[in-house]
Amino acid sequence: MSLVRTAMLACVMALLTLLPTAAFADAKVTVKPSTQAQDQTEEKRKTLLADATSAIQETQSALKRLDEGKNQEALAALERATGKLELILARDPALKLAPASVNVVTVDLQGGVDVVKAMRKEIGDSISAGRLQDARRLMENLASETVVSVSNIPLATYPAAIKQAAKLIDDKKIDDAKRALQTALNTQVVTETIIPLPIVNAETALKEAKTLAEKKDRKPEENSRLKTSLADARSQLERAEALGYGKKSDFDAFYQQLKEIDQKTADNKSGTGFFSKIEASIADLMKSIQPGKS
Repeated sequence: MSLVRTAMLACVMALLTLLPTAAFADAKVTVKPSTQAQDQTEEKRKTLLADATSAIQETQSALKRLDEGKNQEALAALERATGKLELILARDPALKLAPASVNVVTVDLQGGVDVVKAMRKEIGDSISAGRLQDARRLMENLASETVVSVSNIPLATYPAAIKQAAKLIDDKKIDDAKRALQTALNTQVVTETIIPLPIVNAETALKEAKTLAEKKDRKPEENSRLKTSLADARSQLERAEALGYGKKSDFDAFYQQLKEIDQKTADNKSGTGFFSKIEASIADLMKSIQPGKS
């Protein structure tokens, strides 16, 4: 399995495992949870996802039954949807968004920095020539990332909309009930998390370099691996810079920090704390490139 695929898979699996805490600002996060706590979190995530998905499906079913003139069946579907939503709120009364579906899409432009720069030039030429649609199509592929999209039910409004639709059905206002249900389905909140693969790969290389840098009396082959890991991290960061995952000043700081690490580990020197600055800087960059953070 390639470095890119391994790093991406690890990030996606970690994100999905922590879905309730990733999707909801009010969720509580336990640092270094026990195995039992992790199992409970995973079980809760699965249950929330299943219940929210079921609530959406029952709402869609109710809408279909109304189209077919089966009003009582529509009410039964809405009753089941309400039950699922009440279960979600019973498990976590403070929850504001319930994850209903997860979609994972990866776009990974093949090639190094030269390939990226060539595509950027082609995009710039297309824009200068007024061929905006050509530029747009090229831009769609100018990325190396995995995007995890989570569709959430807004628990502040969705249950009330379901109950309103049920009352409208009872009042024989079927068209109004359909509109209420369609509006509820259209008001799902989509949250996205961007995982830039070159930066993830750089973090993987830095993790290996950190382990070697902290080791005393390294063997010659370990010193070689340390230099290779630092070089790999720089190469991945250069690719991230070419793809526009951050400002030039961000990456200039990374390169300076890598140079400092190289100097601190030269001549078989070892120690701890060499990577603290670059790890914090990369973490800040990852936060800044998320939707709505730039």
